[in-house]
Amino acid sequence: MRVIGLTGGIASGKSLVAATFRELGAEVIDADHVARDVVAPGSPILGDIAAALGPSLILPDGTLDRRALADRVFNDPEARRTLNAITHPAIRARILEAIARIGRQRPDAVVIVDIPLLLDVTPADAYPLDGIVVVYADEGTQLQRLMHRDRLSEEEARRRLAAQRPLGEKIPAATWVIDNSGAPEATREQVVALWRRWQTAS
Repeated sequence: MRVIGLTGGIASGKSLVAATFRELGAEVIDADHVARDVVAPGSPILGDIAAALGPSLILPDGTLDRRALADRVFNDPEARRTLNAITHPAIRARILEAIARIGRQRPDAVVIVDIPLLLDVTPADAYPLDGIVVVYADEGTQLQRLMHRDRLSEEEARRRLAAQRPLGEKIPAATWVIDNSGAPEATREQVVALWRRWQTAS
């Protein structure tokens, strides 16, 4: 089994790359989906978030107010650190469980672990990775995509970009780079080419 980390930056196009790998036959573990699971209504983690950051982040139906949480943590570095300290250990444990489960079921699988903050706050030895794919887009492209996707003002979008490590700083840590600054078709071609290299090397 080959385990590959996939990361990038906000609005860099990582979801497109992950979806293409899935279409090609990879097992994809999405850290964002795992993160949503660990804060399900009634979960201990959700209770810890409410206790640390305030009960107003919990909606009347018991779910997490994601929009309010995003506004809070992107504007408050201390709140962001608190949230990460609460959620990340549980997220890592579930991802490791998923990797182990896939290993038992498909020992020849290529596992893509899609983690937005892999090169931001994740310890280097957190996962048994055989390499890291960084999805790159220039900052101007990220900014426009983010404003359009999330209906943000330029100021809001720039603040969210500033909360993450710049993509240019992540490239030296990459084993492979996918440039998603252009058309989706060009990105898919790069993913397919990389997949074929992995298949040939295995």
